[in-house]
Amino acid sequence: MLSGLLLAFREGIEAALIVGIILAVCRRTDWSSGVRACWQGVALGVAISLAGGLALTGMGAALEGRAEQIYEGIALWLAAGMITWVILWLGSRAHRMVEQSAETQAAAGSATGILVLATVSVAREGLELALFLMAASRVGASGASTLAGAGLGLAAAFGAGLLIFQGSRKLPLSAFFRVTSVLLMAFAAGLVAYGTHEFIEAGLLPPLVSEVWNTNAYLNEKGFVGSLLKALFGYNGNPDLLEILAYAGYWAAILTVVFRRSSSTMEPEKEDVSSAQSAHA
Repeated sequence: MLSGLLLAFREGIEAALIVGIILAVCRRTDWSSGVRACWQGVALGVAISLAGGLALTGMGAALEGRAEQIYEGIALWLAAGMITWVILWLGSRAHRMVEQSAETQAAAGSATGILVLATVSVAREGLELALFLMAASRVGASGASTLAGAGLGLAAAFGAGLLIFQGSRKLPLSAFFRVTSVLLMAFAAGLVAYGTHEFIEAGLLPPLVSEVWNTNAYLNEKGFVGSLLKALFGYNGNPDLLEILAYAGYWAAILTVVFRRSSSTMEPEKEDVSSAQSAHA
């Protein structure tokens, strides 16, 4: 349930911010047609998301045995890749791109353009969430529990969105996105490891060493705490060596990217300080 709640809350906030940006652009010029088109696009985007979620669920349910293991492995790796892409590369760029596109459509007076923009934006968030929830249900919690958590997360996101756009509360969104980004990367690392496990089970990848350790006697992955850790972070009480390497490799790649980005943003600051000191001298 917790993984579904976290994923739905994060994606729900993202969708609320994007819709809010489009509405704000339309309301600056009191463009009622644009506002109406935006809400129509939201409805279409939600419908597309639901259809996509049902299609993903149906595809998984129709498969059995080795084919199901391969499908789940691909889905888990794909979900991990999308989470990583959203956090590291898309991020706030999506908000800027949506605002620029909305301003272009508003300047042209194109209600159809606003409708398409809102539809695509909401559908993208919704389809991402559908894929993430499907992956979460494969890793740990049952599908019903994951959906229940997602429902709570979306309800919380809706409430938070109202608070933001009514201006009645100033929510710490920067801190929220930083914390949830770390949690989602940990979740993605678990998806990579569990997807690797599925490929091993399907015979597509070698385990290298089977059951490197077994901690199920102390923290059973099917127990309450173990199942929570499995659902959130992909905990496995008896992993194969390749699963461990996949998990560690994901974190090594992520930390390398983050470190390089931090270094590149610090270098201009150092240059500015040196220039200021030279000018002062």
